[in-house]
Amino acid sequence: MKEEIAALKRNQTWELVPKLRDVEPISCKWVYKIKRRTDGLIERHKARLVARGFSQQYGLDYDETFSPVAKLTTVRVLLALAANKDWDLRQMDVKNAFLHGELDREIYMNQPMGFQSQGHPKYVCKLRKALYGLKQAPRAWYGKIAEFLTQSGYSITPADSSLFVKANGGKLAIVLAYVDDLIITGDDVEEIC
Repeated sequence: MKEEIAALKRNQTWELVPKLRDVEPISCKWVYKIKRRTDGLIERHKARLVARGFSQQYGLDYDETFSPVAKLTTVRVLLALAANKDWDLRQMDVKNAFLHGELDREIYMNQPMGFQSQGHPKYVCKLRKALYGLKQAPRAWYGKIAEFLTQSGYSITPADSSLFVKANGGKLAIVLAYVDDLIITGDDVEEIC
């Protein structure tokens, strides 16, 4: 839990502010998971702070929800293309992906249980960045990864908004986003490594 709080602080996920009279902050909870190795032994215990987004109100706390999930047909075609062309195929899991998304609304959350400020116990967290559990967290993450890839020269394909292609001097690099997992392939070895 301390590791998770430290990561949230490093990321500047929120700032503590006095509770506004007309604002009802959303609550949060801790979710625990045991990560196991392939042989079944415990690798580590993981704790994640999750906003209880079910209490958010449409039109007030969020407008749209969206998760960057590639179409299954796109995944199949990309894998077939990589196999046919004998391209390297890489997979990447983005750690704490949703925490990178920036919010377009003011959202207030209660302080996490067990980590309330000693100096300001009545303050609330004004979220600066998305947190797992928020309705708009997947959309905010997609906005961040799409912005990064387009600034890096990739184009979003019209057929699938999760598919990004970069053509550079006759070479091709392709990135497919599936929530917080990326599939990367192409014949531009320098770009995909």
